[in-house]
Amino acid sequence: MTDVQTRTDAELTDEPNRPGTASTRRVVLLGAGGLGAACVLAACGTGTTSTNSNGSDFSDNPAPAGSAGADSDGTGNTATGGSALALAADVPEGGGIIKGEYVITQPVAGTYKAFSKVCTHAGCDVNKVDAGEISCPCHNSKFSIETGQPTSGPATKALPETKVKKDGDNIVAA
Repeated sequence: MTDVQTRTDAELTDEPNRPGTASTRRVVLLGAGGLGAACVLAACGTGTTSTNSNGSDFSDNPAPAGSAGADSDGTGNTATGGSALALAADVPEGGGIIKGEYVITQPVAGTYKAFSKVCTHAGCDVNKVDAGEISCPCHNSKFSIETGQPTSGPATKALPETKVKKDGDNIVAA
């Protein structure tokens, strides 16, 4: 003998819910989907500070790419009005350092430049100054220490420059 369904699908779904009956597959799948969506949305949220995959801190209210926030050097001082961005002795000739929100370079002896540390391609922070180039780890864009112009990689725009000068032992915003 074979199993024969004696009721139509409509009759099966019109049954009243009785306590103790098993959940339908649809209810279980909808519940699992809702739980999964809640987990994904919770994972997308950010706190007030966190750390990205490069180890750099970021906030849930970042400044636009290429701009400096009010606390641009990380010490509570702003990068205007002659605030010290770095010690001149810390910036190697033919190279540079990353300090606060800036990459400060010395392409030739006595000439100092400062660029935003935020890559113009995807907004990642650059992480290295080496062999006359500023490097971004996210997509391997490289920029000139003299002009901030891209020398390779997917970036097509220069790093925004901030005018600086040497004032005593310090590099300051001009």
